[in-house]
Amino acid sequence: MTGYYDYVLGLIPAALIGITAFLNLVGLSLTMALPVGAGVALVLMGHAMFVRGPLSDADSPPGESGSAPGHPPASNPSSGAAASGGPATSGGSD
Repeated sequence: MTGYYDYVLGLIPAALIGITAFLNLVGLSLTMALPVGAGVALVLMGHAMFVRGPLSDADSPPGESGSAPGHPPASNPSSGAAASGGPATSGGSD
């Protein structure tokens, strides 16, 4: 089954070669058409890496298919020394 990244891997050389060839055929010089084709290929790579970047199972939000069944999501401590950033004290004076 083909996924998003399979299409991106196919579109990178297609954009570089195809857009460059098309622009060259319509009259743009090769020295101007090649950077345009490379720019489109660069935009495709940037989109695949940063806009719709791959996530590992550890990065996926809880409740998605990557989480193990029967294990609750990790909770953040909301009180005590960990929340304030200081050491836990008993409240007495020294």
